Amino acid sequence: MNTQNPNAPAAAVTYLIRNASILGRDTADLLIRGGLITAVGPALDAPEDAKVIDAAGLIALPGMVDLHTHLREPGREDAETVETGTRAAALGGFTAVHAMANSNPVADTAGVVEQVHSLGRRSGWVDVRPVGAVTVGLEGEQLAELGAMADSRARVRVFSDDGKCVSDPVLMRRALEYVKAFDGVIAQHAQEPRLTEGAQMNEGDVSAVLGLAGWPAVAEESIIARDVLLAQHTGSRLHVCHVSTAGSVEIIRWAKERGVRVTAEVTPHHLLLTDELVRSYDPVYKVNPPLRTAADVEALRRGLADGTIDIVGTDHAPHPSEHKECEWAQAAMGMTGLETALSVVQHTMIDTGMMDWEGFARVTSVTPAVIGAVETQGRPLAAGEPANVILVNPSARRTVDPNKMASKGRNSPFAGLELPGLVQATFFAGHPTVLDAALNTPHPVSTEESAWIA
Repeated sequence: MNTQNPNAPAAAVTYLIRNASILGRDTADLLIRGGLITAVGPALDAPEDAKVIDAAGLIALPGMVDLHTHLREPGREDAETVETGTRAAALGGFTAVHAMANSNPVADTAGVVEQVHSLGRRSGWVDVRPVGAVTVGLEGEQLAELGAMADSRARVRVFSDDGKCVSDPVLMRRALEYVKAFDGVIAQHAQEPRLTEGAQMNEGDVSAVLGLAGWPAVAEESIIARDVLLAQHTGSRLHVCHVSTAGSVEIIRWAKERGVRVTAEVTPHHLLLTDELVRSYDPVYKVNPPLRTAADVEALRRGLADGTIDIVGTDHAPHPSEHKECEWAQAAMGMTGLETALSVVQHTMIDTGMMDWEGFARVTSVTPAVIGAVETQGRPLAAGEPANVILVNPSARRTVDPNKMASKGRNSPFAGLELPGLVQATFFAGHPTVLDAALNTPHPVSTEESAWIA
């Protein structure tokens, strides 16, 4: 399979995908023209101008949507740029990402979120939706320009101080009340700062043996408990970022049973890795929140399978090598995740029988698009819908090599692991940003093509 000319308008090229397994079930053809899926069914007639793709053995899914991506730009281009981060996203099967606000300057004004939105449109790899900061400068003292960001060209609907917790309950209440007017959502980084001062890893048996300052589960759980009560009081939408403990899952389950408007995410690394890896003192395993115990991992998987946890968010956090290849205490927290997310979720959830491919589409595409109010994403693979589609080879296996990734970050905790699943094609707005990911030769949507994308 080859990639088409990236400068050709989407309407000029028609693609006929043959014999794809739709959501891992029935086999059908998909016809893509002018940015839309125009027909779905068995043995479709091929238009004369169509480029035909043989997808036998591949699964067709809606493009993945990440509600939690750190693209670093503006200001931290040594770690990542919108160009490199979204190229990595396309290779990983994403057609939309939400760019977190902890850039430099912080995305706490309409001007900065519009800059990020514009950079995303120019890069052309995926749909970039800026996340606005909840507080000015992420300092937790004064609400940012939430209304102005919501009314800007970027149309921000998700707000987060991720990397820091909105620990002041009065500010958190005011933020929840403010965004209710335009059905926005506050995405909380749940970490009580006074309980995690100097913390280096999960508090437990391993931290005691290693002599590293512990990060207790209650630091996360206490903030979630407080915030679900605030969300219940205000009637507003709360989203909990990177849930990592069994106790957090139970609190969220309790809240949902009472009708609180709360959603939650889990990262791929928290679905697979445990704090036992920290015994190596390899800073690649240093992350916020920290890797937890095997019991927590199992609870997170069950929570994702039963719907208590709504989505998978990568928390893709690239860092320059010098910030990770150093002593543990000095290393930055964070892991890359865009190019490995699909494989890790397949490995932990699908190959274990806890979830099928339709469930995968729900937690990686459909629900995150709803939470983030991205109307063109997470749509059914049906005639008349936007052609944001990926083709996945579930039988393929690969050994993760960070040096071959598109992201600037090399801090992948999965380096050297053999994982299943490979994205063979990513169609964004009807354009193939990736055709055969093994060739590593994607092309972005051109400015002309992306002009109509919201």
